[in-house]
Amino acid sequence: MDKLSIGGKELENRLFVGTGKFPNSEVVSKVIESSNTQVVTVALRRVDLDSKQGNVIEAIPKNTILLPNTSGARNAEEAVRLARLGKAMGCGNWVKIEVISDSKYLLPDNQETIKATEILSKEGFVVLPYMSPDLMAAKRLVEAGAAAVMPLGAPIGSNRGLRTEELIKILIDEIDVPIIVDAGIGKPSDAIQAMEMGAGGVLVDTAIATSKDPVKMAKAFSLAIKAGRMAYEAKLGVQSQNAKASSPLTGFLNGGN
Repeated sequence: MDKLSIGGKELENRLFVGTGKFPNSEVVSKVIESSNTQVVTVALRRVDLDSKQGNVIEAIPKNTILLPNTSGARNAEEAVRLARLGKAMGCGNWVKIEVISDSKYLLPDNQETIKATEILSKEGFVVLPYMSPDLMAAKRLVEAGAAAVMPLGAPIGSNRGLRTEELIKILIDEIDVPIIVDAGIGKPSDAIQAMEMGAGGVLVDTAIATSKDPVKMAKAFSLAIKAGRMAYEAKLGVQSQNAKASSPLTGFLNGGN
């Protein structure tokens, strides 16, 4: 299976795992091990490097790429400040930009996200912006230096699946950087659907954390994403409005006539 290339890194596992909804660091550690993920997101506002107990960073293996996110930022200025703070704290130069000023639906502000992406990419950050799936906004994010684009599948934390499927498909077809589907993915079949469309990867948090067995669900998502990517590489069969026999209806029983 081909690898996903982002920011100079080659990833074999296309599942990104969030840590915002897990009850403790022990569960986070087990989920990371079970999923075999290579990229883990963590909200910068939850990072306390002075605390060794309950610090989610301690649960993340050293060989895993840390993707701090700017959750809580309401504008570009706040997002940039959080990203710089994370880098100064030793969280690396990857950052997931989240700019959300809408407190009801928690939809990202694309315009402010573009501003933050441009500033941080010029400073050497590997920027992965979370955005509402809009082609023009995605193109501007790429122009601003985004290493990947992360459109939402449904409102964050909703587990409702790919409600924005058609818009995401447009981004996959038209945008040259990887498309990582983020937010709203509710079950492994949603992840398969995204990967069969040609998404570069999927980020999952709530669907794993709120399941009855997060460790087993993490494994299920990892397998689903591999299956979906393999199906995409194999190229899906053409859909038809009419029935077509899977075996010839003539010739064999008639001696070839």
